[in-house]
Amino acid sequence: MSTTAAQIRAYRGPVLFTYGFRPFFLFGALWAATAVALWLPMLTGRLALPTHFAALDWHVHELVYGYVPAVIAGFLLTAVPNWTGRLPVVGGRLFALFSLWTAGRAALLVSAWIGGGTAAVIDVAFLAALAGLISREIIASDNWRNLKVVVALGLLIIGNVLFHLEALGAISGGYGLRLGVGTPVLLIMLIGGRIIPSFTRNWLVRQPGTRLPVAFNGLDILVMVESGLVLGLWVLLPEAAITGWLAALVGVVNCIRMARWAGDRTLAEPLVLVLHVAYAFVPVGFILLALSVLFPNVIAPSGALHGWTAGCIGLMTLAVMTRASLGHTGQRLTASPRIQAIYAFALLSALARIVAAFGLWRMPMLDLAALAWVLAFGGFVWVYAPLLTRRSA
Repeated sequence: MSTTAAQIRAYRGPVLFTYGFRPFFLFGALWAATAVALWLPMLTGRLALPTHFAALDWHVHELVYGYVPAVIAGFLLTAVPNWTGRLPVVGGRLFALFSLWTAGRAALLVSAWIGGGTAAVIDVAFLAALAGLISREIIASDNWRNLKVVVALGLLIIGNVLFHLEALGAISGGYGLRLGVGTPVLLIMLIGGRIIPSFTRNWLVRQPGTRLPVAFNGLDILVMVESGLVLGLWVLLPEAAITGWLAALVGVVNCIRMARWAGDRTLAEPLVLVLHVAYAFVPVGFILLALSVLFPNVIAPSGALHGWTAGCIGLMTLAVMTRASLGHTGQRLTASPRIQAIYAFALLSALARIVAAFGLWRMPMLDLAALAWVLAFGGFVWVYAPLLTRRSA
C-alpha cells in the first residue's frame, strides 16, 4: 500500500497542490486581506462592486462563508489523512476542489451580472463537495467519532443557504449570519479544546516547573454542551433576555475551562501563547453578547460578532495556519519576529473593532481595525507564500 509520504513524493504536479493546507491557507488569507481592503471604500461609497449583495452583506458573507470555509478545508484536508490513515487529496482532485472555492468568490463578486440564484448555487457547491469528500474519507475508514466535523460542515451549508435566501429576499431574520459565526466558534471550542492543552503540554514538559494543562475531560464536554445550547439559542432568539443571561454564564465557565490550560506559563513561546489569547475571545464574545442583549445602549450587537469573528476566528485561524504551515513544510516550530507581527496586527484589529462597537472613536477604530486586519493576513501571505509554493524541507 502506498503511504502518504510516498504518494506526495511521487506527485510531479505543482507543489501548491501537494497538500490541502497549501492552496487553501495561502489564498484564504489573501482573500481575507482583499475582502477587507475592498470593504472600507465600499462602506464609504467610493467603490461599488457588481454584486447583488448590499455592501455590508457582501463583506460579512465573504469572511464568514468565503474565508472561513477555506481555512476549514485546508485544516481538514491535512488532518483527515492522519485521522483515517487514508491517502490525502492531491493533484487534480485538490485543484478541482480549490477551483470550486475560487468560483464561489468570483460568482459572488459579479452576482449582479449572473444573478443571485446562480451565484448561490456556485457558492454552496464548494461546501457541499467538501462535506461529501470528508464524509467519504471518514466513513471509509470507520472513523465514526470524527463525523462531528461533517455535522459542522452541514450547519455551514445550511447557514450559507439561509444567507443567500435572505439576500434574495425570500426570508429574513439574520439566521444565516449567526449560524455562520456560531458554527466556527463551536468548532474552535471542540478542536482548540484538544490541541491547545496538547501543544501547551508538549512545550511545558521541556521547561522548569511542574504545573501542566489539564487534559480534555468531562468538564470540557459540559462546557461544550452548554456553549452549544447558548449559541443555538442566540441563532434563534438573538435579542431575548434569557440569551443574554445564559451567554454571561457561559462566558464565565469558558474562562474557567481555559484557566486549566496553564496559558500563563507560555509567555516565552508566542507560537503557543497565541492559541490561548485567541481562545480567550470565546468567553469575551459570550460576555460581549450578554452586554449587547442586556444593555443595548452600551454596546452594539456587532461587538459580540467581532469579538468572535475578528478575535476568536481571525486570530485562531492565523495561529493554526502559521503553526501547521511551519510543521508541514519542515520548518522549526518557532515564531519569528515577522510571525509575531502577524499575531500583533490580528490582535490589534480585534481590539479596535470591539472598541468601535462601544461607540468610542468609531470611524478611526474601524479604519484601524481594517488596516491591522489587512496587515495581518497580508503579512501571512508575504511570509508564508515561499513556504507554501515550494517543496518541503
